[in-house]
Amino acid sequence: MATFDELRASNRAHAEDFGHGHLPMPPARQVAVITCMDARLHPETFLGLDVGDAHVIRNAGGRVSGDAIRSLVISQRFLGTKEVVVIHHTDCGMLTFSNDDLVAKIRDDLGADASGRDFLPFGDLKQSVVDDVEAVRSSELIPDDIPVTGAIYEVETGRLQEVVRT
Repeated sequence: MATFDELRASNRAHAEDFGHGHLPMPPARQVAVITCMDARLHPETFLGLDVGDAHVIRNAGGRVSGDAIRSLVISQRFLGTKEVVVIHHTDCGMLTFSNDDLVAKIRDDLGADASGRDFLPFGDLKQSVVDDVEAVRSSELIPDDIPVTGAIYEVETGRLQEVVRT
């Protein structure tokens, strides 16, 4: 298990050869990607992105939550992104539980009440992509002329499959 001290030691080695401090704040490819926090996904690699190319917004399931919309708005209004890509993936943990399951686990493990909270699990992978593209598309904070594409990354093959494009 990586401890902070191990991570910090790796960072020291990284900083010795660091050469990206000159890059501008706006992403060069003017795209924002929303995807899952799953450790098996390395979106920069499977999308061919380099440092400074894109904003990559990650959360559990790659869901278009209120915070993801907040990040997109900042990305577009202040940093010039002009396209959004939503990427979910096969074998996602969000397919394995319901809100009720997680609320019960939190109650059992922590004694806390998380009832009424939506953790945004889903039962249909393709539909979750369609739903999240629609969440971007229907937000009054995202311009109608911004292209939004939804895709599924296959963790088994490394391939990206388009689901919907608006």
